[in-house]
Amino acid sequence: MPKVAYSEKDRERIRDALVSVGLELMAKQGIQHTTVEQIYKKVGISRTFFYSFFPTKEDLIVETLYLQQPKIIGYVKKLMADPALSWRDAVKQFLCACCYGEKNGIAVLTIEEQQLIFKRLSKESYHVFRQKQFCLFGEILENFGIKADTARIHLFTNLSLTAMIVRRAIPDTLPLFVPEAADETVDFQLDAIVDALEKLKTSSMP
Repeated sequence: MPKVAYSEKDRERIRDALVSVGLELMAKQGIQHTTVEQIYKKVGISRTFFYSFFPTKEDLIVETLYLQQPKIIGYVKKLMADPALSWRDAVKQFLCACCYGEKNGIAVLTIEEQQLIFKRLSKESYHVFRQKQFCLFGEILENFGIKADTARIHLFTNLSLTAMIVRRAIPDTLPLFVPEAADETVDFQLDAIVDALEKLKTSSMP
């Protein structure tokens, strides 16, 4: 006989699987190219049952980004502890991995995805997301050895996301940019960010 009811433990396990599989697929093939159908089929549930966990794909995307945060912090710590890397090299390698997220198993939102998601989030969900984002970027700075006050976190967030977004937006969303120079543009931006962070690190030292 088919199973008609799930325990709370079953539902929690399935929900965790949906988020985990969603992150795996989105990191590999991009958020826009990952469908709800791909996710629920890989987990082994129906479309209807999927929507009992997440009303929209956007709700799931936000959860995958939350799941990704501790993995990002773990990656930062690994780089900063690598004796073969200088401080500058470790910081730039981290930023580069984020800019080329699909090559490194990191899900990064495009401009269109950001707009779509935040149009559909409730004010409460948006506030929670911004708070979690603030904590994430603050923790990254602290792992870089930089005192993470509010102004620095806000600046680092904008600088980092700008480089990630520009890289993903050329040429489809930013058609007047020159695609042949996309990688060089990102590299220039990352060097400038590392320069700025190095100054902050120096000023943070006693």
